[in-house]
Order: sequence, then C-alpha cells, then structure tokens
Amino acid sequence: MTDEERYKAVADNIARILDEVGEEKAKYRSPDDTVRLMAVTKTVEPDVVNSAIRCGIDLLGENRVQEYLGKKDSYLKGAEVHFIGGLQLNKAKYIVGDVSMIHSVDSLRLGNEIDRLAKARGIVQDVLVEVNIGEEATKHGISEEELPELLAGLSELGGIRVRGLMTIPPPGTSEKNFERMQRLFCDNRSVYPAFDTLSMGMSADYRLAVRFGSTIIRVGSGIFGAREYKI
Repeated sequence: MTDEERYKAVADNIARILDEVGEEKAKYRSPDDTVRLMAVTKTVEPDVVNSAIRCGIDLLGENRVQEYLGKKDSYLKGAEVHFIGGLQLNKAKYIVGDVSMIHSVDSLRLGNEIDRLAKARGIVQDVLVEVNIGEEATKHGISEEELPELLAGLSELGGIRVRGLMTIPPPGTSEKNFERMQRLFCDNRSVYPAFDTLSMGMSADYRLAVRFGSTIIRVGSGIFGAREYKI
C-alpha cells in the first residue's frame, strides 16, 4: 500500500466511524451530547498519525511513555494528547504536564505521585480513574467496590482534578458492563462537580459505548488498520 492509499484509508475510516457515532447518538443520546473520537497511536508512524489530524482528529491517545517521547515532536500542532496506558511511578515525571489528561489512575499511590509532580510544576493535572469493570486479573484498574475510597482520597489532592472514569471492558462484553459504567459515572457526577468524562469504547465496541454514555471513544485499528508499523 502506498502512502497515499494508506492516508485515504485512514480518512475513509474516520468518516465511517463518525457516521456510525452519529447514528448511535441520534438513537440514544441528546443532540447536545459530545462524543470525542480519539485516535490511538500505538506503533503508528507519525506521518500516518498526522494524516488523521489533517482529517480533523483533534485527540490522540498514547499508550507507552518512551514511544510517545520519541514521536511527540513529529506530530502536527492542534491535536490534544491524552495518556491512556498503564503509568509506572518512575515514568510519571515524563507525562505530568506534558499531556492534557491521564486516563489510567488506579491507585492513591499513583495519584499522590501525579499530585506531587503537578504541584512542583505549578499545574493541576486532569485525570480519570480506571475501573476494571470486568474484574479481569490481567488488566489494570480498580474494582467497582474500591472506587468510592479512591475517589475520596484523590479528591483531597490539590494537584490533580478527577474528570471522570475510564474502562476497558472484556472483549465481547455484554451490555451489562457498559450499563454499570454508565451508572457509576452518573452516580459520581452528582458528587464530584468536575466529572464530565467517561472514556470507554474501542474499535470493536465503540457503538455500544456511545449508546451507554461514553464521551470519549478510543479507536486504534479501526482508524489505522491492523498494527504493522515498528516504532
């Protein structure tokens, strides 16, 4: 596939996904609801990412610290970047203040480190709490039962602002897990004024996620195709 063919495929995929999001919104959501399409860039070369930005993508999702550091200066200006992968304590210093939002806070220990770094840099870092809604042993995130305690602890930290929740439901998950996340988000939105973001839905299930209140869908292969680039 030539570069031009690859860029056209990206543009076609973005247009299709936005049409499908519009269909789900028309059926299940208010016309005023915002659903942002995030392009997940893991292993995707910067020129291909930039082709998505030229098509109107204004939100990128980065999974790996080292990969992001090596690619970020090659991106076109104008796209907001969120960090969506698991974040180790010793790598938080590279991410805090360098991205708009961190999606993967799953412990008070990590929250404290982000808070410390943010205060040292004179900023407030937006974060989401990652919930392991499928209770899968191989995935990051806290359980539904642990969520109230973690939210209460994070809310006392002046260097971070908890904007909402993130989840990665099990592949082929039922509507029940999406409904549970929607309920958790709505219940806590009435408690925490800054809650405005529910990040759920990926290439295989973003239509279902939109149906159940997601405000950010994270799409990688659905935009860029199967991962074949080496970074």
